[in-house]
Amino acid sequence: MANIVDARGRSCPEPVIMTKNAIDNNLTDLEVLVDTNVAVENITRFVKGKGFKVTVEENDGEYKLKINK
Repeated sequence: MANIVDARGRSCPEPVIMTKNAIDNNLTDLEVLVDTNVAVENITRFVKGKGFKVTVEENDGEYKLKINK
């Protein structure tokens, strides 16, 4: 089961920092919940730079980023 990082309602760079903290704690199967496209773009760029794969699902203005190695 994926670990969930709920960053909805937070503005950048906080969602990226929350994602980084989860990765730093050796969590490699994550679902990150955000509600802005800017957060999606920033988190996607960050995790791809760290060698992770990411898929994005959008539902009514909320986004779920599935992140794994």
